Amino acid sequence: MRLTPSYIITTILSLFLFACHSKSQPAAALIAHPANGGKFPETAASSANSPLLYDTSSPQRREMTAQLDNYYRGQVRAGFNGSVLLGYKGKVIYERYFGVSNREQKKPLAQNSSCQLASVSKTFTGAAILYLYEHKYLDINDLVQKYIKEFPYPNITLKMLLSHRSGLPDYTKWVPNYTHDMQTPINNEKMIELMARYKPSLEFTPNRRFKYCNTNFAVLARVIEKVSDMAYSDFMNKYIFQPLGMSNTFVYNPAKGLPPNATISYKYNWRRDPDMFADGVYGDKGIYSTTEDMYRWDQSFYQNKLLSNDIIELAYGPCSFEKPGIKNYGLGWRMLCYANGAKIIYHNGWWHGNNTSFYRFIQENMTIIVLGNKFTNSIYHQAPAIYSIIKGVPTEKGFDTED
Repeated sequence: MRLTPSYIITTILSLFLFACHSKSQPAAALIAHPANGGKFPETAASSANSPLLYDTSSPQRREMTAQLDNYYRGQVRAGFNGSVLLGYKGKVIYERYFGVSNREQKKPLAQNSSCQLASVSKTFTGAAILYLYEHKYLDINDLVQKYIKEFPYPNITLKMLLSHRSGLPDYTKWVPNYTHDMQTPINNEKMIELMARYKPSLEFTPNRRFKYCNTNFAVLARVIEKVSDMAYSDFMNKYIFQPLGMSNTFVYNPAKGLPPNATISYKYNWRRDPDMFADGVYGDKGIYSTTEDMYRWDQSFYQNKLLSNDIIELAYGPCSFEKPGIKNYGLGWRMLCYANGAKIIYHNGWWHGNNTSFYRFIQENMTIIVLGNKFTNSIYHQAPAIYSIIKGVPTEKGFDTED
């Protein structure tokens, strides 16, 4: 697809919806008693599951499809095994499945092949916390100890967890210091029990700086359970997955194993990547989904099915200001913030052999979703290449990315 220079410049300058928040803008609201006597509503959103619409009719779209197919032929030759979906204004404009979900059974990837989202799971945990915040079941400015009594650090708030400013050490690194069993999965309750018993040292004073840490969202998942009196998986099913029609999305439970449609995780050399102690911890990872379900997740934000505009804008507000540059983190979302106010909302993931990439260009309502179940670092560089094909601009004129 070929675009004129003036169109390209106009598109890039007007690409996104929300300007970056200032450092001083607070994420605050007074807590109130929940409506309906503190009971949760029967459902969080309409349960209608509208079919995804496809738009590949125009000559420009057909040319774009041919270019993308050619690009992915090269990616497959380089080792890519996964699913790709590109959406534009609620319509799927490109959807492909390359390779297998189960190599031993020679089972090809398909629309219902659920893949481990890895850290993209954090977008769901963050949104669930913000849903509880919007409906006044919790306050993100509260201390974690208000909800988890045994939590051993007194000066950490929910917002610090959401924005990775808590200073907590990563449980995937410190848990092995206190247990000799590295194969048996533990759950979030056990992880927090170990945290309370041994109190591993904080990496810095809470809220002093940003550092990405899986422990933050594992603790937030436990907060969801405490506040809702429901298992994390049950809460996510009832208030997010089912209402949004995400029928192939679930929280992994090692004790139950994977359903038949789930993908197997492979290392780069096609060896299976087995479970270990951290696979029972959820919230920071652990959600399986498909590209189509992830597109329903993406579109729910434009339709306010789960969160209001004010809360969504709060989630998109950057919270990390220590380092110069365009990279930042909001409340459960990574973002690229440009000097002219342009912004890209995204999250990547990596767990075992699973790599995920989820990019949202919110003013244009354009989305890039890539899910892989065989490790390859190239997945994290696909979104800029896809963007350059869609927009007809050189890759270096697109945007920066991050593993």
